[in-house]
Amino acid sequence: MKKKGTRVLVDLERLRYSNSGIANVFKNLAIGLSELMTNDHINTIDLYGPSTPLENLNTKFSLIKRESYHKFVPFYSFNYDVLHTSHQLSSYFHFKRFCQKKIVTLHDLNFLHENISEKKYKKELNKVRKNIKNANIIVCISEFVKRDFLENKKLFTFDKTPEVRVVYNGILFPKTDVDYNLGEFSFLKKKKYILNIGVLFAKKNQLALVKMLPFIEEDLVFVVSGENQFYAKEIQTEILRLNLVDRVHFCYHVSDEQKWGLIQNSRAMCHPSTAEGFGIPPIEAMCFGKPVFLSNLTSLPEIGGDVAFYFDCFETDSMVATYKKGMELFDNNTEEITKQLVSRSKQFSYKFMAKSYLAIYNSFLENRDYVFGGKLT
Repeated sequence: MKKKGTRVLVDLERLRYSNSGIANVFKNLAIGLSELMTNDHINTIDLYGPSTPLENLNTKFSLIKRESYHKFVPFYSFNYDVLHTSHQLSSYFHFKRFCQKKIVTLHDLNFLHENISEKKYKKELNKVRKNIKNANIIVCISEFVKRDFLENKKLFTFDKTPEVRVVYNGILFPKTDVDYNLGEFSFLKKKKYILNIGVLFAKKNQLALVKMLPFIEEDLVFVVSGENQFYAKEIQTEILRLNLVDRVHFCYHVSDEQKWGLIQNSRAMCHPSTAEGFGIPPIEAMCFGKPVFLSNLTSLPEIGGDVAFYFDCFETDSMVATYKKGMELFDNNTEEITKQLVSRSKQFSYKFMAKSYLAIYNSFLENRDYVFGGKLT
């Protein structure tokens, strides 16, 4: 007799941050699951989140619209066998029935290491506690995040000790043989520039890149998806101090096509972050064969492997030396290193990510009598 399938609800409410890297990860997860979900073990996957972004994905799944009152009225999720909370700060799915299983994706615990107010620290810690307290499986997006979680597990309590796994984020790769339209940023096509993509936050360490500019010939382009106003002002102050107004370019509200074009026309991607749970932009750059310069901290060495160049410290002289040496090596071995970069990027395909999550969903069906309580090791 055929086994009864499971009903899975995947929380993608953070798609509301449409220009963020995390939204792209969730889009890729939904698309990958839609392409791969042919396993008879699972009857249903439903997606939960903001209606328009979910509809634009054109998946085969039913869509559950996020409502603000769902934070307080959790009954709508009780018909599902598996709940997947895809972000540790979600305000949803804190409750589950005894027979339900729950997966929580942990992207980072950066708030533990940042210089933030006590109020914000307690708020974020409380959100993570609520989400993972009753989790059966915690999925970390990198080995670094897993280590960070295990080292700080004393901060959390659990109904039952959860299993901890690692599933890397995955991306849907763009075509790299297309000449992408830069639109309003077309003027950059005539310039040599290094590129940084992400939010302007102190932990992203973009100020260090500004300080490099007097000693290199390239301009600097920021693709900005959000910013801390105080750190953004600090960057602007440094740009004025160093007389770099004409050499630093800020790109806001960038479409995917424009982003691909900006990567395609760049000299290199520079990502000297001091706190990073994963790191999508370096992967995007590698798929175009662009050299990447990364911090040697947190998760970034897992992304770049032995094909990236690493900043060992953030003193300007050291960073400039690392950059110049790396670009000289790349320029003298462009074909070989480009192949290595492209090959490395393919390890982070969205299909690998979706396949891993689908296997986790299936594991609950295949082990219905399995008691989750593995040791945190």
